[in-house]
Amino acid sequence: MTHRSRARLFRFLVLGFLLTATVSQAQEHPPICEQISKAYGIDSFHQLDQIRFTFNADGAIKVSRSWIWEPKTDRVSYDGPDKAGKPVKVSYFRSQINTQPAIVKEQIDPAFINDKYWLLFPLQLSWDASAKVEDKGLHKLPMGKGSARRVVVTYPASGGYTPGDSYELFVGADNRIREWIFHRGGSASPTLMTSWADYKKAGPLLISLDHRGNYKGKQTRIFFTEVAVKMAGSSTWTSAQ
Repeated sequence: MTHRSRARLFRFLVLGFLLTATVSQAQEHPPICEQISKAYGIDSFHQLDQIRFTFNADGAIKVSRSWIWEPKTDRVSYDGPDKAGKPVKVSYFRSQINTQPAIVKEQIDPAFINDKYWLLFPLQLSWDASAKVEDKGLHKLPMGKGSARRVVVTYPASGGYTPGDSYELFVGADNRIREWIFHRGGSASPTLMTSWADYKKAGPLLISLDHRGNYKGKQTRIFFTEVAVKMAGSSTWTSAQ
């Protein structure tokens, strides 16, 4: 795979992230937004000191990246390859990103944002105040059988790593995401379509560990391993189970 094709695929994997400096006016979110976030454990998120996970991609590209995130301080620890495939281990505070080496600013931090969004997107629905969220009612599932509530999430057209991205979430009666469609830059045609499956609890958090689907006709799988949390005041990890 050429460097250019790797870069294109990396950009497709990076989900919409809005930099603090470019956040636009907050949007009023419908009730379904809070209902989804609550189902995934947002009310207890403040009890977490650390989150550990390994992001894996299999299909058009193969990659494995391991992270420890400390939400209260926004400290990130990374263990995985750089773009050339060489192993890298680094820790940094995201509040000090501008003082970090180029590899952190240009490769590692964008990868962290991507991987964290895959892991915690249901919580981002509440955290990302500038995203527009619309409850479209019941619709047929795009991949599986049956129907689910279609929730459309649209990010502003400027700011962040991939401005203008939009997502169609298909949410069950239990407020769990069952499938979703990603539209890069708000494109009319789907960029990526995957399932949300293999749900496990990591402490108070509900996590979907397995996402299978296709990227422009190519079979793609995004999945998580080594998912665990460390609760405030605890010295031990609680693994997803």
